[in-house]
Amino acid sequence: MLHKSLPEGVQRVIACLQAAGHVQTPRMLDDAARTAQQAADALGVTVGQIAKSIIFRRKSDDAAVLVITSGDRRVDEAKVQALVCTDGAKLGRADAEFVKAKTGFAIGGVAPIAHATPAVTLIDHELFRFATVWAAAGHPHAVFEIAPAALQHLAGAPISDVTEVPA
Repeated sequence: MLHKSLPEGVQRVIACLQAAGHVQTPRMLDDAARTAQQAADALGVTVGQIAKSIIFRRKSDDAAVLVITSGDRRVDEAKVQALVCTDGAKLGRADAEFVKAKTGFAIGGVAPIAHATPAVTLIDHELFRFATVWAAAGHPHAVFEIAPAALQHLAGAPISDVTEVPA
């Protein structure tokens, strides 16, 4: 059952979760959670438990590259490029227009699932430090809880080491 009063992006995420048999529905927050820290504060969890969805642009074919990582980690672009640009192509930053066109979501609410077009996807091993994580659900006010292994399965992503080494 879709929730017609919810934004279209959240409805897409709900449909994807329901199709996979995920029993929990997204939670709508009172305030926007455009950053991992804002989401962690709103949910009362550690920032590491926030699954960030970072989009890059593969320049050789204009493909979206989605990196799902822990909110307390920074993505190492060189590691990502080595994994997804095997032909020597470069990885670039994705602007808001590219992100919206490829994922169907606005920056600040990019879900790791239910994208408008398929993305090359990687999930960072750092998320597996937690029993459950929280991810954006297609809108800056929407999040959902999920086990990292279930998220990996839904996203169809290999587990990768794509973050900088913490100082």
